[in-house]
Amino acid sequence: MPPDADRLLAQELLASDYRQAADALLLQRACGLRIGELLDLELDCVHEIPEAGTWLKIPLGKMKTERMVPLDPDTLALVDRIIAERSPGQPLAHPRTGKPAQFLFTHHGRRLGESAVRLELNRAAQAAGLGKITTHQLRHTYATALINAGVTLQSLMALLGHVSAEMSLRYASLFDSTVRTEYERALDLAKSRIGLPDLKEHRSLLPLSDVSVGSWHDTATIKSRLAGGHCLRSPAQQACQYANICEHCPSFRTEDSNLPVLEAQRKDALILAQDAKRRAWDS
Repeated sequence: MPPDADRLLAQELLASDYRQAADALLLQRACGLRIGELLDLELDCVHEIPEAGTWLKIPLGKMKTERMVPLDPDTLALVDRIIAERSPGQPLAHPRTGKPAQFLFTHHGRRLGESAVRLELNRAAQAAGLGKITTHQLRHTYATALINAGVTLQSLMALLGHVSAEMSLRYASLFDSTVRTEYERALDLAKSRIGLPDLKEHRSLLPLSDVSVGSWHDTATIKSRLAGGHCLRSPAQQACQYANICEHCPSFRTEDSNLPVLEAQRKDALILAQDAKRRAWDS
């Protein structure tokens, strides 16, 4: 899910009356769990490791391996709320081992089922205007957010419980896109600073040097206005997937003192929209 959809779904789940299923979905998104792993979590799943923080122990799942996922304070608070609101009861037989176990998600002596979780996800997605969303998309969204934040493939494998690199390479296109974008940006910037010509006949150099002799609004680049400046990209790089990414983050806040900056961004946005239309770059 893109960041704005991710945020809208989280808001709808936080406002839900079906707290257990909604909190289960929030925990799945926060830790990248498979739905079976989520519902098999036991009451003692949180482990405090000296000098290494708090971790969530994921039980044996699809790959028959256990793993530990680090918990941030917000996710730890979510787990604490789940524990406080669950209904205590007798241990239940574990579906894999048959041994008695105290599960994290229980209510009046019964375990929370996959169908109840999926129904709550469908309700929240529809209420947020997002259409159909699957529980596994929450896991993919978790992985995508980590990739975009620069997590290595090895770390992603450990967090997702993948036993081979091939299982994590479904996100290779994100790696490729991110690395390629950064490579081209850095290469073009380096060339412009030392004055090297572009030797590739059909590739245009990112004309950062043109800004000093004219308005950046008029350069033949894909342009965007940022709070602290502006961004220029060559057409070969295509539009940036991170444009205005912070403004879609649930942690982003603004206030009246930022109005001058917002007004400047709006003014530039109108100019850039006209420039894009003139160049047939509306999309």
